[in-house]
Amino acid sequence: MSSKRIALYPCSPNTVRGTSTKISASKDKVVYANGKTVIIRDLKNAALSTTFSGHAYNTTVARFSPSGFYCASADITGTVKIWDTIGEDQSVKGEYKVLSGKVNDLAWDGESKRIVAVGDGREKFGHAFLADSGASTGQISGHSKVINAVSIRFQRPFRAATASDDNSIVFHQGVPFKYDKTIRTHTKFVQDVQFGPSGDHFASVGSDSKIFLYDGKTGETAAEFTDNPHKGTIMSCSWSPDSKSFFTASLDCTVRLWDIEARKSLQTWTVGSGVPNQQVGGVWSGISDLVSLSMSGDLNIFDPRTGDKPTRILQAPQKAITAASPTSSSTFFAGSADGRVLSYDTDSISPSDAVQLVGGTPHTSLVSGMATASSGKVFTTGYDDQIREIEGFTYTPASIPSLSQPKSVAVTSDETVFVAGITSVEAIRHNQRVFELKPPYAPNVVGAGGIVVAVGGEDKRVHVHTWNGNTLTETRVLPESEGVITALAVSSDGALIVQGNSAGKIALYHSQTGEPIPTRWDWHTARISSLAFLPALSSPPTHVVSGSLDTNLYVWSLENISKRVLVKGAGPGGVNCVIWLGDAHVTDGKNTGRVLSAGADGCARVWEVELPGK
Repeated sequence: MSSKRIALYPCSPNTVRGTSTKISASKDKVVYANGKTVIIRDLKNAALSTTFSGHAYNTTVARFSPSGFYCASADITGTVKIWDTIGEDQSVKGEYKVLSGKVNDLAWDGESKRIVAVGDGREKFGHAFLADSGASTGQISGHSKVINAVSIRFQRPFRAATASDDNSIVFHQGVPFKYDKTIRTHTKFVQDVQFGPSGDHFASVGSDSKIFLYDGKTGETAAEFTDNPHKGTIMSCSWSPDSKSFFTASLDCTVRLWDIEARKSLQTWTVGSGVPNQQVGGVWSGISDLVSLSMSGDLNIFDPRTGDKPTRILQAPQKAITAASPTSSSTFFAGSADGRVLSYDTDSISPSDAVQLVGGTPHTSLVSGMATASSGKVFTTGYDDQIREIEGFTYTPASIPSLSQPKSVAVTSDETVFVAGITSVEAIRHNQRVFELKPPYAPNVVGAGGIVVAVGGEDKRVHVHTWNGNTLTETRVLPESEGVITALAVSSDGALIVQGNSAGKIALYHSQTGEPIPTRWDWHTARISSLAFLPALSSPPTHVVSGSLDTNLYVWSLENISKRVLVKGAGPGGVNCVIWLGDAHVTDGKNTGRVLSAGADGCARVWEVELPGK
């Protein structure tokens, strides 16, 4: 039995207010860090993105080598890993502990042989080393505070410039790298420094809103750019491939393009207003793509040849995906831990159309549940204690407060919405609460199919109810489980119930009789987070998919209980939700199904899985 990942929709870069976020580019791809994951995002087709999950701690920065064959990434412990970007196995070429604290930036030399890492440390703030052996290639010195950025001249003789919170830039001769001079042009923190591709100049930007240009060989100050200056901290600068211009991104929500010869501003783009639209990073990708990062995580792509607004905006979750629900065989919605909900279209190639933020007033905190009704409406619950409704790609103005913090949501065939909160189960129809249940146990999860509503609780049991349109009537209680019920699904006809618990065990029952169906589905090693029946409109369901905190995904056969398919590492950090996209279909003569997995790393992965048969 086989499985294949056919699409990966990445998360956005992690952003911290007042801190520059480093992004690197190679051709049509950009690389950045979020949590323990490093993402290589394809700007032309989001589904072709890849991730690297080799770090044990939160990552801070990643940089492509000039050759494009390798990537160097670093984390909060001062560890740098160099890994292959071409092969599917992403083999690690080297792993080096270079600083005692967080690494803020990395820079490769033009030969893809040497790396300088800078950041925070007890005995030093920077380290120069060989990529293939980790051997030292000089000393990075001269700063008294944390170093924010570093850049190496691409041509020989090599030079390195470092920018620090001590308001200075240190210019290093190389190789081996050694201190040459301290440059004190800025009056506040220096946020970024970058050499142009030609090596003739390098530029620096800082919290004093100033931009300076320097000679690339000597480090002498060449000019200050005073034409139409930024009005806030400048977080990044990035050069054009021809070294004739560069652009800057600032906390004043603007992106400006500068001409080197004229020392003037060529163009200014304003990206909204307020904190979410503050620009905290940027990189020049390819010939004409200026990629700027908003505080909200949106990647704004500008073209100097067109207009006063981004040519496209790439959106994605910034935090873990906590809930998902299908809306068709190729589309689904996903909600994240920061309250945002996004729509995904797996048929679309355009990155800006494939993933879009749902409009309207979002939840203000974690999206805890999501369910799709037969009419196409999507209902969401959040830790802001609100139950909301999405029509099309926009939240409707109406919302209803829940009786207690909602943990799960399900919809019956008559479009009644059932919400399991920490103290109650409530039924809602047309934005009106029509029924309320206060059980003696603490509800944890709810599932619905036909007129059957099942509630899993902290009492380690599933309570089966029937819904007559007005009242929820308990018909039976399933046997006690080994752990707290954490996941639950009811087949569309209401005939079967599958439950998962905190011990990683899955059990299957007939809802009408409460009789267990022997399964031995106990291959997960941690809490079951999500379960779903393969959609089957005219026949009994044939397969179940499960996702777990152990990062794995299993597809189980109901026709032959002993058959299963494992998708190992389907969600680094833990799978929070799994759903089927469409029903079973034949691919290359095999019966297959498409499964979505999403979780802690904020990425959504679509898998083509060969369905285990009889």
